Amino acid sequence: MDMAKGLLRGLAGAAVVSATLLALAGCQDDDGKTGANGAKDGRNPVIAPGKPGERARTLSPEQAARERPDDTPNAADQTYVRGMIEHHRQALTMSALAPDRASAEAVKGLAERIAAAQRPEIGAMEKWLARYPAPSGAAAGTGGGGTGGTGGHDHGAMPGMATEQQLKELADARGTDFDRLFLKLMTAHHEGALKMAGQALAGGNNVAVEEMATEVVATQTAEIHRMRALG
Repeated sequence: MDMAKGLLRGLAGAAVVSATLLALAGCQDDDGKTGANGAKDGRNPVIAPGKPGERARTLSPEQAARERPDDTPNAADQTYVRGMIEHHRQALTMSALAPDRASAEAVKGLAERIAAAQRPEIGAMEKWLARYPAPSGAAAGTGGGGTGGTGGHDHGAMPGMATEQQLKELADARGTDFDRLFLKLMTAHHEGALKMAGQALAGGNNVAVEEMATEVVATQTAEIHRMRALG
C-alpha cells in the first residue's frame, strides 16, 4: 500500500523530532572532588549529543533543563489521542464478533490479536488524557460521544470508521460471508488509522503521542498485509 509505505519512510524523520539528552554519572573521588568529566560542584553532568559532525557538550543540570525540547501537547496530539481511542473501540467491537461468526481460524486469530493489541493501547491513551486533559471546550465532541464507543459515527467522521449499517451487516453475517466482510472493513479501518497516525506524526508535538502513533503504523501496517493475504 503506497500510503503505508510513505508513512513508514517518514518515520525516520519523525523519530528525530527532538534531541535526546543523555545523563551520565559524574566521576567523583572519595573526598568529593569532581572527576575528569564531572561538574565542578560535584553534581552529575549531563552530556548533550551534538549534531552530526559536532562534538557533544557537557551541561549543568540547570542548562539541560532549559535546553530540553518542549514537548507540550498541542491540538494535533489531543485530536489524535481522542480520535484513536474511539477508533480502537470500534475495532474491538468488530473483533468481538469473530469468535461466533467467522469460519476461518485465521480470521478468528487475527481478530484476537487485534483486540489484544488495541485494548492496552486504549488504556495507555486514556492515561495520557488524564495527564494532559484538553483545555475546556477544546476537544468537545471528539471521540467517545453519542455512540458509547460502538462506532455509530458517519463513515467520514474519522478515516476508516465503519458506519452503523456496515456494523449491522457484519453482525448479521456468518461463515465465509463474515470472513470476507470482516477483512474488508478491518483493512479499511486500519488504513484510516494509518492516516490518523500520519497526521499526528506530522503535526503533533508530544513525544509520547509520537511513540504511540509510530507503534500504530508499525503494527497495523503488518496486519494490513496479513489481511490482504487472507482475503
